[in-house]
Amino acid sequence: MRTRQDTPPRPRDARRDRWTAHRARRRQEFVAAALRVLATHGPELPMDAVAAQAGVSKPVLYRYFADKGALVRALGEHASALLQERLVPALTADGPALARIRDGVGAYFAIIDENPELYWLLARHGGTDSSPGPGVAARQKEFIATTLAAVYGDYLRGFGLDSGAAEPWAFGITGLVQSTGEWWLDRRSMSRAQVIDYVSRLVWWALTGVLREAGITADPGVPVPAARPVLTLRTGDLGAASRGSR
Repeated sequence: MRTRQDTPPRPRDARRDRWTAHRARRRQEFVAAALRVLATHGPELPMDAVAAQAGVSKPVLYRYFADKGALVRALGEHASALLQERLVPALTADGPALARIRDGVGAYFAIIDENPELYWLLARHGGTDSSPGPGVAARQKEFIATTLAAVYGDYLRGFGLDSGAAEPWAFGITGLVQSTGEWWLDRRSMSRAQVIDYVSRLVWWALTGVLREAGITADPGVPVPAARPVLTLRTGDLGAASRGSR
C-alpha cells in the first residue's frame, strides 16, 4: 500500500508562482508611489493621486489594494521594516549604556524625521483600520516596547535585580519618546540633535531610577550586559502576527 510519504510531491504551478511574484512586485511599486504622494500631498493620501503617480487608473490600483485601509496597512509594513532594520540593531548593540540609549533614540528620530508624512498617516489612520485586532501604529508601539523590555530586563538581571519593572518601564518610555517625537515633528523648535540629547537623558534617568533605589550607581560609560537573542522578528512579521491573532 502506498503511504503518504511515497506519494510524489505535486509539481509547482509555474504560472501561479509568476503571478504571485508579479503581484508582490506591483504592490511594492504602488507602495513606492504612495510614499512619493505622501511627500507631496501630505498624510491625506488621495488614492487618485497614488494611481496617477503609479501611472495606472484607480480600478487597477484597487485590484491590488481593496481600499485605502489596505494601502495604509502596506505602508505600515514598510514602516515596520524601517524599525526592524534601524531601531532594533541600535537598541541591542553592545556598548556604553548612555551611548546605546542615544543610538536607539537617534534611530527613532531619524526615521520619523526622514518620513514625517508617513508617520502622521499611520498615527492618524494606522491605529483605526477596519481589520480586526490592533492597528498598525499600535502594533509598532508594542513591538518597540517589547524590544525595550527585553533589553532592560537583561540590564536589571545583570545587576542581580528583579526584572519585573522592565515591561511597565518599557511601555512608559515608548510613550514618552513617541509623544516627544510628535511634539518635535509639529513644532521643530529645536534641532534633532538637541531633542535626541534631551530624550536620551530622560530615558537614562528613568532607567537608572530602579538601580538607585537598590543602592547601585550606574556608570553611563560602562557597557551594559548583552541582550538575549529574543528578537527574531523579520520584515513583515508585525503584520503577520496581527493576522494570526484574528
